[in-house]
Amino acid sequence: MKPPFRWGVLGTANIARTFVEAVRRTPDATVRAVASRTLPKAEQWASELGIPTAYGSYDRLLLSGDIDAVYIPLPNSLHREWCLRSIGQGVPALCEKPFTLTARQAASVVKASLKKGVPVAEAFMYRFHPVYERIRVLIANGGIGRLTTIFAQFTFALDDEISISANADLGGGALMDVGCYCVNAARLITGAEPLRASAFARCDKVDRTMTGMLEFPGGVLAHFETAIENFERRRLEIAGTDGAIVLEQPWFPGEAEGCFIHRRPEGDKIITAPGANGYIAEIEVND
Repeated sequence: MKPPFRWGVLGTANIARTFVEAVRRTPDATVRAVASRTLPKAEQWASELGIPTAYGSYDRLLLSGDIDAVYIPLPNSLHREWCLRSIGQGVPALCEKPFTLTARQAASVVKASLKKGVPVAEAFMYRFHPVYERIRVLIANGGIGRLTTIFAQFTFALDDEISISANADLGGGALMDVGCYCVNAARLITGAEPLRASAFARCDKVDRTMTGMLEFPGGVLAHFETAIENFERRRLEIAGTDGAIVLEQPWFPGEAEGCFIHRRPEGDKIITAPGANGYIAEIEVND
């Protein structure tokens, strides 16, 4: 019988708890170790979540030889550094979104990954929900005609002004926190990188609200709205010459069932897909 895939967790952020719970629900995976900047914090976290080993430094975990891959839920400003360190130690990495703070940083991580032959991936869990495969097939089969525009929205009202999301030094702000979902969705649907981008933002220490526009090959236009100061709204609309697709819950499509609206001139139709936990699906793909 194949032994379980062994994950290490580099940090004790809240999202890391979600990841650990998802691993627990994955038959062929286990969380072997966790690391924090201090050993007592790592030991407390490991005790609470039933993780066998705790380390008082990130480097010790990477050097342990006891894991098959590492999950990186550190502040955004640390993503590049610890992806590179993981690659340097030959440890594959699943890094929380956003992958890095800039395109140049991302390119340096990809370059190191290819040079060393060590995989690294960005943790956008929503992409692995079955509803997106249904959408891909529908678009490929001409279900909305020629793809023309995409609109994505992810906003919420931040209730903790000392959190990472509000900290410029740690790479906070609306775009990096949740707007990256909107940009990633446009890249996923088009299967391409934008040729041009522009945006307007309302800022204090970080961008609190942002609206942006992306131009993709073939003339496809995507626009998005993201905020950490607004009423919570989530939406994805994909339009073409002959129809449209609307997702009311694009980032968490549902564990019981996923669905979207397929709009055509003859009327709307609800398309369903099997439910899934995006985090579990992501882990199964990366194991």
